[in-house]
Amino acid sequence: MRDYSIRAAAPGDLDGARAVMLDTVYRDFGTGYVPRWHGDMVDPGAAYLASRRHTLLVAVDAGGQVVGTGALDSRGPAHPPNPRELAERYPSGETAQVRRLYVRPEFRRRGIARRLVAALVDFAVADGGYRAVYLHTDPAVPGAEAFWRSLGKVVLDEREEPDGGQGIVHFELPLERVTTRARA
Repeated sequence: MRDYSIRAAAPGDLDGARAVMLDTVYRDFGTGYVPRWHGDMVDPGAAYLASRRHTLLVAVDAGGQVVGTGALDSRGPAHPPNPRELAERYPSGETAQVRRLYVRPEFRRRGIARRLVAALVDFAVADGGYRAVYLHTDPAVPGAEAFWRSLGKVVLDEREEPDGGQGIVHFELPLERVTTRARA
């Protein structure tokens, strides 16, 4: 039984979405808010609702509380801090980058994240201008690497680089409608 729904965020959802995002970076990442990494969290409306090529999705429980988020924008990975080869392979404008896929701990393991990803990829496909769906994850976050490996392919694991890079794992997701597979 699903006790949540997934939909495009409305202005009234932004405070709840921001809370999920900030709670995640403090609790799960242990970094807290870092402006150069998390600037979009301060004003998710400007970051994700102002452009027709960007989106912010929310998972909302039966009581109307935002319990999960997923965003997509048209900015490819920047160099620096990401390796130059990734910035060249996934240029802005042609790349849909998945961001801020977060689910509150008490709502995890219910398929919410998979449904959010499926809806984000569907959005990218419908846009028609994206040639790739890219994301990166910190493998130190419990469950993150395994989750993304179940959905996409690794294009660069910085841990395998001679200097270890930032220790980040970079992925590409298939640019095809994945709704049925991801919801199973």
